[in-house]
Amino acid sequence: MSRIFTGPALTLAVVIAGCSDAPVPSSGSTPSTPASASRPRVALVMKSLANEFFSTMAQGAKDHQAANSDTYDLIVNGIRDETDLSGQVSLVEQMIALQVDAIVIAPADSKALVPVLQRAREVGIIVINIDNKLDSDVLSSSGLSIPFVGPDNRAGARNVGEHLASTMQAGDKVAVLEGLPTSFNGQQRKLGFEEAMKAANIRIVDSQSAKWEMSLANQTASGMLTAQPELKAILACNDSMALGALAAVKAAGQLERVRIVGFDNISAVQQAIRDGEILATADQHGDQLAIFGIDYALEAISSGNTPDDKETPVDLVTADILAK
Repeated sequence: MSRIFTGPALTLAVVIAGCSDAPVPSSGSTPSTPASASRPRVALVMKSLANEFFSTMAQGAKDHQAANSDTYDLIVNGIRDETDLSGQVSLVEQMIALQVDAIVIAPADSKALVPVLQRAREVGIIVINIDNKLDSDVLSSSGLSIPFVGPDNRAGARNVGEHLASTMQAGDKVAVLEGLPTSFNGQQRKLGFEEAMKAANIRIVDSQSAKWEMSLANQTASGMLTAQPELKAILACNDSMALGALAAVKAAGQLERVRIVGFDNISAVQQAIRDGEILATADQHGDQLAIFGIDYALEAISSGNTPDDKETPVDLVTADILAK
């Protein structure tokens, strides 16, 4: 029988964790029952499942486990929002206490999660890093080797930026909505945007963190539009922030003048691209990203060896591509 574990009284698609209670099987048995003892247990620890990207990732993992129910059991958890670092640390501690076989994690912070993941490795738990790469210097100083399975965020953002640049003129002014400054994927996406703008001689006149959040992006973008009346585009490091920027641009009556690009390819942004309200985004195949990590974890459990990093696809998404 398949087992997908979630937090108490929560469903997989809307888990908002960070509580002190350890997840229990939805079937009502305990994680240590003989029924699941013959199969490895993989814990998927994500960022905010209020973000469509991560809820899509959770659903992809759920579907994968259902198709491989004789192979492994799955525990899925996420934090309340992308800044809830203590909540994510607590989730990893719960997984250590449950003695899971592997943890597949999209860390909210590239440095802050390393110590608790080191404790997981010390007790023999396989750890696979997805989505946001752990800081290589911190890993090295801790003597840790944790494989990263995910896309080249810098290249993906550069492709999006180059597409935007092809619609603009040299000297145009743009702004960047950054993710968390301590997140490697946010840093890389910002660098990719910067490289594309520099190559096209387009000026970045403002760059601020909106911490991946739509509401904060809306406020930040509104301020950018007021401070920079000649702004021609906003480059958002994820799609939630792109939607926040879109609301700000609409409120300012600047939809015809200010272009917006994002990163993640969530459904709401796909529709905005079809409607001509957002120019482009990058698809890192969120529905598959956790699956890539889970497969790597199962491979490591089976072989007893730690696999190397694995780069996964990231593709430009435009109206023309969506129309195909």
